Amino acid sequence: MREVRWERMFPDQLEEAFRECPVVYFTYGLCEPHGPQNALGLDALKAHGVACEAARRYGGIVAPPDFWHIHECSGSAFWAHNHVGQVERKWLTSLPPWQHFRNVLYHIRTADSMGFHAAILLTGHYGPNWNDLNRMVELVRPHVGTRLYSLPDFEANRPGFDGDGKSGGDHAGRVETSLMWALDPACVDVSRIPSGDGGEPHFAMGPDAPESNRRTGERMVEDEARYLGHKAQELLQEYARVRPQHTLRTFEQVERLWQDVVLPELPSFATMQDLWPGQEPVPEDSVWFENWRIPDVTATVFRTKENG
Repeated sequence: MREVRWERMFPDQLEEAFRECPVVYFTYGLCEPHGPQNALGLDALKAHGVACEAARRYGGIVAPPDFWHIHECSGSAFWAHNHVGQVERKWLTSLPPWQHFRNVLYHIRTADSMGFHAAILLTGHYGPNWNDLNRMVELVRPHVGTRLYSLPDFEANRPGFDGDGKSGGDHAGRVETSLMWALDPACVDVSRIPSGDGGEPHFAMGPDAPESNRRTGERMVEDEARYLGHKAQELLQEYARVRPQHTLRTFEQVERLWQDVVLPELPSFATMQDLWPGQEPVPEDSVWFENWRIPDVTATVFRTKENG
């Protein structure tokens, strides 16, 4: 099997892969409860596994997965209060939105400074953070030569679980469990799925998790890899037409782009709001309350900018 994982390749292999297909995949997720039946790293493991399958079939290089993502604040805290519940340890590899997106900007800088023609940013973590990822890519796109495209992995799962075109994503239900089962069987143990419903959240498990199917997961992996491969070719064709200049090279340039272009728009990001539509404040006695509010932190971020 051809190696496509950046961190496991030798320099000559990377150079050859770049010459053949100058596309890089950045994959995102985090460790969070995904039911008792899935390993906590499902989001990033899923996105990374699908990207690797796409790169093996259609070319490209897959960067190391980023397991640190948005959680514990804003609507994520409300969601966790209701679907994970009161826990002693959260087992999250979480970051606030501003730190996550700043990290993503440095990933984009890596692609541009190395001369990649295209970069696909694939997140396996849902909620409105993927809308914010798309927004950030829109803001940054005019300032880099690398052609950029961002998406949640369920966008690539067009046929969905049962071919209805409507069941392309969930949280620790039959879709994610089946995908993870297909990509890395060691990270799924369906015998851990509770046999009855005691009204407990079961670590954010989807109610249709018992319907998970490894073979269906394999078909969905193929569907997503095909979608990503076609998207990569579209980006390469766009690059060939435009022949853009790669200008984002230094850390100083990244910081300037962050300060001048991204930071002014940050307060409008969905993940920077206390609540998402239809939510209520997190109760003060909840373990998820302490990092829920965002406004004071936002002020701190902007105060840093004002103080230079």
